[in-house]
Amino acid sequence: KNSELKNVHGYDRAISYGITNMQMQGAIAIFAVNLKRILKLI
Repeated sequence: KNSELKNVHGYDRAISYGITNMQMQGAIAIFAVNLKRILKLI
């Protein structure tokens, strides 16, 4: 799933500056991957 985060959800490059913005970007990307995984299980 790490490759999906980097290649599909843009986790390899920061969109904006700052640690808090990168943490928010990471949280949203990880949430999206987890949501896709949950929906696949249903």
